[in-house]
Amino acid sequence: MTNTIDKAAMALSSGLMLLGIAGLGIVEILAGPAYGAAPVTNDAGEVVATPMIDPALRTGLVLAGLLVLALYGGYKLVTPVEPHKGTADHETMAD
Repeated sequence: MTNTIDKAAMALSSGLMLLGIAGLGIVEILAGPAYGAAPVTNDAGEVVATPMIDPALRTGLVLAGLLVLALYGGYKLVTPVEPHKGTADHETMAD
């Protein structure tokens, strides 16, 4: 059973990681060559192409998503587990 905090943590963490990995990866592919994290240089050492999105930004988004998951895990560890209320408190006859 999920509550509001569970849904918010799942949505925020998955959204951050999806944006950092897939979303900005697609933007990099559409921007053209220079897919790596480092600038591309020619034989003379001149910078020919650089990534459109800073790799530190993409890494930061993924790490923020993981941090949200870690904080959520810590929250779940310290909150008490509520007993399931859907069980019957008395015996019933089985057919």
